[in-house]
Amino acid sequence: MTIATPILKDARSGRIIPILFTATIFTSALLLFFVQPLFTRMVLPQIGGAPAVWTTAMLFFQTVLIGGYLYAHLMTRHVPVLAQVGVHTALLLLALLFLPLAVPQGWQYDPARPVVTQTLWLYMLGVGLPFAVLSANAPLIQSWYRKSGGPSADDPYFLYAASNLGSLVALLAFPLVAEPLFGVKAISGGWSIGFMALGPLLLLSGLAARKGAKTEPTASATAGAETAPGLQRLAYWAFLAFIPSSLMLCVTSKISTDLGSFPLVWVIPLALYLLTFVLVFSTRSPLGADRLRRVLPLALAVLVFFSLRPTATLSWIALFLLAFFVASLLAHRMLFDARPDARHLTVFYLTMSVGGALGGLFNSIIAPLVFDRLLEYPITVALVAFLMVRRPGERAPRDIALGLALSVPVLLPLLLTFPALDQIGPVNRALLTVAILLAILAVFRARPVVPATATAALVAIWALFGTANVLMIDRSFFGVHQISVKAGVREYRNGTTVHGAQLVSETTGRPTPLTYYHPRGLMAELVNDTRKTPARTIGIIGLGTGALSCYAKPGQDWHYYEIDPMVVDIATNPQYFSFMSTCAPDAKIHVGDARIVLQEQTDLKYDILVIDAYSSDAIPVHLATAEAIRLYLDRLNEGGILVFHVSNRFYDLTQPLAVAAKELGLVGRYRYQKTDELEGATGAYPSKVVTLARTVEDLGVSATDPAWGPLPEPTIKLWTDDYANLLAALR
Repeated sequence: MTIATPILKDARSGRIIPILFTATIFTSALLLFFVQPLFTRMVLPQIGGAPAVWTTAMLFFQTVLIGGYLYAHLMTRHVPVLAQVGVHTALLLLALLFLPLAVPQGWQYDPARPVVTQTLWLYMLGVGLPFAVLSANAPLIQSWYRKSGGPSADDPYFLYAASNLGSLVALLAFPLVAEPLFGVKAISGGWSIGFMALGPLLLLSGLAARKGAKTEPTASATAGAETAPGLQRLAYWAFLAFIPSSLMLCVTSKISTDLGSFPLVWVIPLALYLLTFVLVFSTRSPLGADRLRRVLPLALAVLVFFSLRPTATLSWIALFLLAFFVASLLAHRMLFDARPDARHLTVFYLTMSVGGALGGLFNSIIAPLVFDRLLEYPITVALVAFLMVRRPGERAPRDIALGLALSVPVLLPLLLTFPALDQIGPVNRALLTVAILLAILAVFRARPVVPATATAALVAIWALFGTANVLMIDRSFFGVHQISVKAGVREYRNGTTVHGAQLVSETTGRPTPLTYYHPRGLMAELVNDTRKTPARTIGIIGLGTGALSCYAKPGQDWHYYEIDPMVVDIATNPQYFSFMSTCAPDAKIHVGDARIVLQEQTDLKYDILVIDAYSSDAIPVHLATAEAIRLYLDRLNEGGILVFHVSNRFYDLTQPLAVAAKELGLVGRYRYQKTDELEGATGAYPSKVVTLARTVEDLGVSATDPAWGPLPEPTIKLWTDDYANLLAALR
């Protein structure tokens, strides 16, 4: 106490106290948002790399945030400042028992139980209490500052901008600095040191608040202050918090489906989301709501475009993120403009956290249960459209009716099958629709209810009825599954990636594998390779449509590994695809994460083990680490071969596999089969394949065929469960 007294004495003069509180809230936010990608990266080997993992993680973090804000609200309302400091310090000390962060010992994924509940329980056991302590700090520290007597103590919302700046720094530092340089264990150790260093800052801030509380305005002095917010105002705050939260998760899911589920993809939308708080949570911010409404129509047009067409290229994704950023800026600026005075600060933040958590609940739990496709995205875009409306006015009913009427001609380019429209292609058709929508926005700029209604109707109707030639569409924790018919081919997609196809005309007999599994493709060449001894046991990680099974020969024992039960239902249903039912009806399918299942199968050995889990753009990194490859080797017979199908739009996995081969003393080959090599092979896709084995002789045709080349010289660091830098593999 003797050390703190001079500091606090100087702090009461107003020279140090803003610095103290800013440093405390900045550090707390830094730790709060650094731990989110850190722990998620830590648990990926346990639960896989599906885009829904991060969405579920965000649901956990947002839910715990509500608990933290509620705790802060009740503490500041009913507990003296000194007692607040004591209780919070005790909780912080208790949280130290959970450090360093790690997956709870003995925890194991069970494919028979719901993935979402298992994921939430894993987070609760592993990081629940430390995160809960940190989540309460933002409103608690601002409440303490209000009682400290420091500059602008009557309006401490500027500290929330500092808090979000700390969050932003943490989110960018993890994928760009920490992950490329250090392993997960080292990062966790550094985070633990930071968590312990936060304690003294919190203690000093709390003592400063206690000293300054003596000068806090009396009840008589605040008699004319703002009354407590009513239910309507609370609902308005929650609504404005819900929109950017839900939109952020929608954007993350869409991008994760294309680029893969890893920290940089998770944190960019979240970092932009937090940056909006930094930019608009200040009375001095030039980004007023009226200015932002002027550019919202352009952002809305981009969001509508992506509700009509999936993301594709990096440039389109950048535009998509910019549109999300503008919409979030406006929602959060409107939220700031609606803030109460500092006496109701904790209620405001509690309501904000509830709105954000509702966005997470809607995206992670409700939507997958209620919808068979990603309808949460168009629904959220429809809500964004109404941010254009400042006041509905008396003409609102007529404007809504007019907007609904105008949505009909906008839908014509999408829903009708005019020959001229068919020739322009789906992307240009979507662009034409957006152009018509922008024209409506321009004409009715003074009556924003009209274009807002037209936009909402457009995305709603298209989401429900705009999918043509679809035989089946459903979703699981691991994504949206769709089977459609196009040009005489029945095609299965998971997200935006084709996972298999079959000719519609093949109703009897042995079907012909297409796409990457065509008889002239590399996968067929390797599975059919007799090498020195014909393969007796073959394992395939990644089921798809089961097309490879049509290369099964009498006497062979085939095993498939598939994490998603819905994929199993699709592949084994002959009404969709007949590969499995016709070619390998007795093949064994093991449901669950391949690493976890293989770990238990100590008595099962393969002559060929195919790892076919990388063609989807959501790369499961934990299936490409040194630990994973060691496990695959342990499940190989003498003379066995590992086949890695690494075809991918965004990533080149030859480097990680080359590093692992060198580290483990393996030999390997690589081949990229280009399109011109498949001339005349209808329905065949060019593919990239890597083979690894213990000896050159074990590589079979990939060693004797001159079209196969050696693996490149390693230039990156070895991928392990502790360290894996997916950015290094970005093409």
